[in-house]
Amino acid sequence: MCLIAWNWQPGQGLLLLANRDEFYARPTQRLHRWPDAPVLAGKDLQGGGTWLGLGPGGRLAALTNVRDPRQFRADAPTRGALVADYLRGDMRAQTYLDQIGPQAAAFNPFNLLLFDGESLLGFESQGARTVAFTAGVNGVSNARFNTPWPKLQRLTQALRQRGMPAVVEPRALLPLLTDAQTAVDAQLPDTGIPLETERALSAAFIRMPGYGTRACSIVHIQGQQAHMWEQTFDENGAGELRSMAKTVSTMNDQTSTRSG
Repeated sequence: MCLIAWNWQPGQGLLLLANRDEFYARPTQRLHRWPDAPVLAGKDLQGGGTWLGLGPGGRLAALTNVRDPRQFRADAPTRGALVADYLRGDMRAQTYLDQIGPQAAAFNPFNLLLFDGESLLGFESQGARTVAFTAGVNGVSNARFNTPWPKLQRLTQALRQRGMPAVVEPRALLPLLTDAQTAVDAQLPDTGIPLETERALSAAFIRMPGYGTRACSIVHIQGQQAHMWEQTFDENGAGELRSMAKTVSTMNDQTSTRSG
């Protein structure tokens, strides 16, 4: 993932919006129920992990990469395994972070968001810092949690304005994720990449030659029900809008697709 924002109101629910940006050529399996585990998620067919998903007990995990080309190592293990392993398991969020913390430096830099039905925790591999979130709207892009990048500020502001809906209508929320507005140069971060690329990546929805936003996702967990919607994209435009719903305790799910 490259952009995640959420509104968490304990006792009311969790609403999360996220974009995954990736090379169009990278093989990907879209949102589905995994045949070997009680997990609802897409799958990175190159690395074997995932970027966002739901597991039993209302568990949620999502990950963003940290944009720092100076620290990138081609031989590092896939960060998507951290999401997949949490969703497959039964550890509480804090227990899982305690386990992976000493191994975090083996991966390229990342931010990991975990929800176990009770606690919502973030982990920044740079500095091995854990963030415990309370009620409200927060987010992360390709820097530390709540770093005020323009696209993250626009998305979190929109979530605050909308509040916590009792019923989520994905068609009303998708425009927040397909926002192609770029930031003015004075607001751009300096992450060590060319200015033209920095400018293109400042939009919530990215479309570049060979690279762009591959999926817009919406997750709503409320009581014993969890719903996840995914709108996919390729170089030719939008694919289907897929909806998956499940009972938190049993992982029984219903799936529907419709043209995007």
